[in-house]
Amino acid sequence: MRAMVLSAQAPVETSPLAWADPPVPEPGPGEIRVRVTACAACRTDIHVVEGDLPPRRLPVIPGHQVVGRVHARGAGASRFEVGDRVGVAWLRSTCGRCRFCVSARENLCGEATYTGWTHDGGYAEYCCAPESFAYAIPAAFDDAEATPLLCAGIIGYRALLRSRVPRGGRLGLYGFGSSAHITLQVARSWGCAVHVLTREPARQRLALALGAAWAGAPGDTLPAALDGAIVFAPVGSLVPVALRAVDKGGTVALAGIHMTDVPAMAYEQHLFWEKTLCSVTANTRADGDALLAEAAAIPIRPRVTRYPLSEANRALVDIKTSDVEATAVLMID
Repeated sequence: MRAMVLSAQAPVETSPLAWADPPVPEPGPGEIRVRVTACAACRTDIHVVEGDLPPRRLPVIPGHQVVGRVHARGAGASRFEVGDRVGVAWLRSTCGRCRFCVSARENLCGEATYTGWTHDGGYAEYCCAPESFAYAIPAAFDDAEATPLLCAGIIGYRALLRSRVPRGGRLGLYGFGSSAHITLQVARSWGCAVHVLTREPARQRLALALGAAWAGAPGDTLPAALDGAIVFAPVGSLVPVALRAVDKGGTVALAGIHMTDVPAMAYEQHLFWEKTLCSVTANTRADGDALLAEAAAIPIRPRVTRYPLSEANRALVDIKTSDVEATAVLMID
């Protein structure tokens, strides 16, 4: 099969992904093999490729926002029929037994595995995944549109819940890429006034076009104090900025899997008045089901830029340099 494979972690500008022809994977017990049609790229892929996340397996095929059709089923797999359209996300499996798994916190499982990091992902014609961790894709989305929902959407949704912003409240989004542009649309459906802080004027314009109440740079003065905020940019220096911007009792959620160091903060200025700072770790399957249902009902309209699979390196560079509007999607066909 055709695939883009990472053999050694390196800056994306050096084109570390190489075109290869590995064997078609065989689904194990309880697994499905997916004939991939589209796979979105995201900053987590960059962290895997460049080494911000330590290697769990090399060589590895990245990609964890996978949409395709069930091509084959392993022993005991019966949830989906061959030909069904499915999605494969970042969280690939958990132990199902630990105190986190049995208390609806499977995203914290110490034995969790991940698509495109511990196991081969969707930068390929085929990938395998446990059927219990795959998602049925709503008919409201075509293949490319559905891909960012499987990580950018799910993580943004969990971050929105973790921010504890009330419906109709004021929400701040720091950084405005693939995840934030979906989160904004969900928050708007909740009646929230969304304030977007990003350096790029083009991203500010996109935020306003999608319904943001205000858009500016991180150093600009907000028109009002926030009830909650989400930091999407992997920039630790934005954490105290966001904490200063939230009102008494406000919460700042950190949505990234990797972030530069957070600078020292002053207790009274940043954390007093019962402000809360929390992180977001992966997602639960319940998060994925809820986001997909809500996205179809709204309906969310993801902005995507399509690339051929062979240009995966260029797609990652464009994400890193903010040269893609919202989501870069690799089209396998």
